[in-house]
Amino acid sequence: MQRYYRNAKLVTQLNALVLQNLNARLAPALAAAPIVIDQHFQMVRDLLDIRTETLFEDEPLAILESFLLMARRPELHGMTGRTLRALWQVRHRCGGALRRHPQAPALFIQLFKEKRGLTHELRRMNQYDILGQYLPAFGRIVGQMQHDLFHVYTVDQHILQVVRNVRRFAMPDFAHEYPFCTRLMSGLEHPWVLYVAALFHDIAKGRGGDHSHLGMADARRFCRLHNITGEDAELVVFLVSQHLTMSQVAQKQDLADPQVIHDFARIVGTERRLTALYLLTVADIRGTSPKVWNTWKGKLLEDLFRSTAQLLRGDAPLQMAGVGERQEEARRMLRLRGLRPNVEQPLWQQLDTGYFLRHDADEIAWHTRTLYYRSDSPEPVVRARINPSGDGIQVMIYVADQPELFARICGFFARLGYSIAEAKVHTTRHGYALDSFALLDPGEHQAYRDLIGLVEHDLAEGLKTQLPLEAPPPVRLSRQVKHFPIVPEVVIRADERGNQHIMSIAAADRPGLLYAIARILSQHAIVIRSAKIATLGERVEDTFLISGEELGKMATLVHLEQELLQALQV
Repeated sequence: MQRYYRNAKLVTQLNALVLQNLNARLAPALAAAPIVIDQHFQMVRDLLDIRTETLFEDEPLAILESFLLMARRPELHGMTGRTLRALWQVRHRCGGALRRHPQAPALFIQLFKEKRGLTHELRRMNQYDILGQYLPAFGRIVGQMQHDLFHVYTVDQHILQVVRNVRRFAMPDFAHEYPFCTRLMSGLEHPWVLYVAALFHDIAKGRGGDHSHLGMADARRFCRLHNITGEDAELVVFLVSQHLTMSQVAQKQDLADPQVIHDFARIVGTERRLTALYLLTVADIRGTSPKVWNTWKGKLLEDLFRSTAQLLRGDAPLQMAGVGERQEEARRMLRLRGLRPNVEQPLWQQLDTGYFLRHDADEIAWHTRTLYYRSDSPEPVVRARINPSGDGIQVMIYVADQPELFARICGFFARLGYSIAEAKVHTTRHGYALDSFALLDPGEHQAYRDLIGLVEHDLAEGLKTQLPLEAPPPVRLSRQVKHFPIVPEVVIRADERGNQHIMSIAAADRPGLLYAIARILSQHAIVIRSAKIATLGERVEDTFLISGEELGKMATLVHLEQELLQALQV
């Protein structure tokens, strides 16, 4: 495939040359008098033209100068056929001369500091094989396929897409897309350093081993050769080595756990690093595939950023707030809704510390408004609302605990075609289940508000009748999964405290996957305490906090893993 993509790029280069030459032959009268730019270049109409045929052979540095001029002069809309032909002729023998030229590093870095044109010129340099000649590490990943189902671009195109995404954070014209990122970017010192990190973040893919670690060595060497020193160099190396960390923490770990925030803050160390890593992470996820990014992932990353930033400033983030502070904030919200003082006490007496630590004040207030007068309700209570922090809906289920409850709920959502982005499971002191789910519609076919009534009524009726669990729906594989099968993985280990277990699952995504998992767990009397769902294109990486007496038996663990693997096989 790499040879195919490189040949396709070669055809594009030849087409550009042929079209420019045909244009010059067919319409010579349209050629205006050249406008001299400097001793090496001139402008013919709106195209950059070399003044001598052998310029790039005689002065290799002029190659970088040409792209820098394209970035600096918005009136230039391309290069003449003569210029492209000269680039073509030197494209495979200019690398050494360019890298050895004492002025080349300053010119190349200047491109990153320009106010406009960076993305266009990096793409142009890549198109004409100049970028891979100047940076041999980049040349090795040109046209390289990524053998997963969430990267839809080759490595070089993905890198340039990420550079583009980061660059747009600094452009007022795109402030409406991600205003929070734009605000952070405007306050970032030396934003061009972030563009350099974006160029190197995946540059070591395909070499074997950890590409973050290998790319860190490449980035450090680049900084040394290009006179990037001090904190700027340290930031580039840090971002390349840790560019996957924030995404993994946000999507796979419990952000309600204060220790998670402490550990992540220890990794980033400073607010500047945190801000740069957040911006690079958002740009990286958005640069993998149009299907991978969603507002739920954006919320997780932003929550992690804000909590860590507070901790680095010396303030206590919400995760560090005790039960008292959260209850007080929830009480304030209840009073704003007109509920009288102490009305929440009967319900709150049935909720333990874990509940208050794993739900924010807004969720606590919403649950309380719904349940304060029916904490002993004989009927299931199901309420849904538009997610206040992004797309999707939040669903709250309150019902006297029953066997196979989690599996039954997952089965209902699977039949509706919804994806579960997050699940929080809690059992009250008096034996009621209080579960919360965040749902997304993968196809975005229906308005969320129109389905709230359906979810509330039909799910409540299903929980009331307690019908036997249905068999999982037939597996329907996407075309991508058929051609790129994913080997499922199941890992179950005890947590640090030894009280519960953490189960990590990686498999190909399909409708009803979570239901199939929950159904098997229910058969072994294993309770899911929380679930973190991460969907990466056609691949899911889910993490569950589970408990149950059977988990203490090695034979049960082995049998459980085998059953799950069999269910995940597609």
